Amino acid sequence: MFRYTKLAGESQEHLAAREELRLAEIELMRHQEKVAAQRRALPQGPPVDDYVFLEGPTDLDTGDEPVHEVRLGELFTGPQRPLIFYQFMYGKQQTDPCPMCTMWIDGFSGIAHHVTRNADFVIAAAADPPTLRRHARNRGWHGLRLLSCGDSTFKYDTGSEDKGGEQDSTVSVFTRDDDGTVRHFYSAHPRMAGDIGERGIDLLAPVWHLLDLTPQGRGDWYPSIDYGTK
Repeated sequence: MFRYTKLAGESQEHLAAREELRLAEIELMRHQEKVAAQRRALPQGPPVDDYVFLEGPTDLDTGDEPVHEVRLGELFTGPQRPLIFYQFMYGKQQTDPCPMCTMWIDGFSGIAHHVTRNADFVIAAAADPPTLRRHARNRGWHGLRLLSCGDSTFKYDTGSEDKGGEQDSTVSVFTRDDDGTVRHFYSAHPRMAGDIGERGIDLLAPVWHLLDLTPQGRGDWYPSIDYGTK
């Protein structure tokens, strides 16, 4: 059985505590695998509307025109490919881009080409295409498909927007049947329970997990759009 090697100068107490932690981490990993299997085993989800989104040029170095319409069903690039939506808190009542969402999408920009080997992946926001693309340019995002929800009720229907236009971040997954029917498979929000504040989709952001490895943990740290102004 694997056990940690005793480090030079390490006390027996410290070694024992590290071993206890290793076993706890294994237990956590196995529980995560159990939850992932439970998620994969969800029954067939309900059909959803073929929502219309607005999309600008894929090259962020070009101008903001022309903008064209694209339907939800057209975002699938092949059969048996799931479609992942990250719903960005930007637009309507959220007049400034959410710093937390921006941090997540900074990471997505670097890994999207890996994700899209297995699934289609888009970023959707209530903001109009020029506003969304301007923020993307400022952040240096590349390889991401950016969509504006326009006049559709997509964000409201999936629980990432209320009737007053207040925004929330959400990750949603959709599938498409052979006959073209699009179905909702899964959605998760940051606030999954009354005692969980902005922790519900932590697994999407490695920043938190790296901070959790440190003696200080994540503490009350919160991301910023521009750390230079702090």
